[in-house]
Amino acid sequence: MGMTITEKILARHAGKKQVKPGEIVEAQLDFVLANDVTAPLAIERFNEVGAQKVFNRDRVSLVLDHFVPARDVKAAEQAKLVREFALEHKLKYFFEAGCGVEHALLPEEGLVSPGEVIIGADSHTCTYGALGAFATGVGSTDLAAGLITGKLWFKVPPSILVKFSGKPGKWVSGKDLILALIGKIGVDGARYMALEFTGDALDGLSICARFTICNMAIEAGAKNGIIEPDRRTRAYLKNRALRPSVFFHSDPDAEYVRQIEIEAHELEPQVALPSLPENVKPVSKVRGVGLDQVVIGSCTNGWLEDLMTAAQILKGKKVHPRVRLIVLPATKKIYLQALHRGILKIFSEAGAVIGPATCGPCLGGHMGVLAAGERALATTNRNFIGRMGSPSSEVYLSGPAVAAASAALGRIASPEEL
Repeated sequence: MGMTITEKILARHAGKKQVKPGEIVEAQLDFVLANDVTAPLAIERFNEVGAQKVFNRDRVSLVLDHFVPARDVKAAEQAKLVREFALEHKLKYFFEAGCGVEHALLPEEGLVSPGEVIIGADSHTCTYGALGAFATGVGSTDLAAGLITGKLWFKVPPSILVKFSGKPGKWVSGKDLILALIGKIGVDGARYMALEFTGDALDGLSICARFTICNMAIEAGAKNGIIEPDRRTRAYLKNRALRPSVFFHSDPDAEYVRQIEIEAHELEPQVALPSLPENVKPVSKVRGVGLDQVVIGSCTNGWLEDLMTAAQILKGKKVHPRVRLIVLPATKKIYLQALHRGILKIFSEAGAVIGPATCGPCLGGHMGVLAAGERALATTNRNFIGRMGSPSSEVYLSGPAVAAASAALGRIASPEEL
């Protein structure tokens, strides 16, 4: 019996010829990461067991990105703890505040590659599946074990094959495809499963759009999201990847617990309503909902192409007087690219607040926390109750095109309205 790409990667890293869903394996880790929120607990566990060093200081990354620049003394202390650990252990890939959001930063720096097993103490580590890696989020205690041993156990997940068919419309992005899927199967529809994405709709999507799709696999409950490497993957990795790539492909006779097809060419931009990412409707069914804040950024949609899309719509226009528009590029390099291309000028002239490369309001951290009763539309990945501030606030999710149009009109809107 054939294996899926996920099964092949886990088998190779467990030293096995074959694995099957449900099997427990101990796999070698290629890369381990954590941030200023999750690393402190892992460091505590690391020290509690008396560990003297990490398994490989060139295979660990600590990124200060969630509550930085520090929002308060507690956040500053957490960042200080992580910084001192990185310096003590001479970690090659420690990234200070302002460098970027980890899940955009690490691919940009060439630190994740196809065929690898990657763990991160952050649920959106599944982002790297866009390059054909098995990447998944773990708890801080498991992260500590990975830091020390370079190994971790996994239960091999069964796979769901998701086929995106047809050519997406002008304003339909990777965000819309994944929202459509989550709306179809729900937030637990792929619980502890691998979501393997395929279909001709992916052929025309950039790597950044694929990162967005895999980023939100966790919002369907998945263990990981993954896309088989192709010519676009190779082009992205050229002169970027710091380690050799291993390109795996699913066998024709691989077994899937379910196959789902999404007709991408029939979709219009999607919006997830409060307070779950599964409450998805076409933008035409939600138009008119008034807004107080719009956020464009995060590890989901803070890529350069997302900023370009939003700027295209906002050029020559003004943010609605009742709306606060916050723009957060995902990395410092993206920030500088947007600056040199005049994109940040467009946002600024429109009335946006442009912040550094940080998670910011995505998790209710800072730089855009909502007051009671306020309503936001964000290109982020979650809209749970209280996610961005007050428990009585509301968060809607969309792609950058809808976000930009909505910022201009002061209500949820389709870019076609402009």
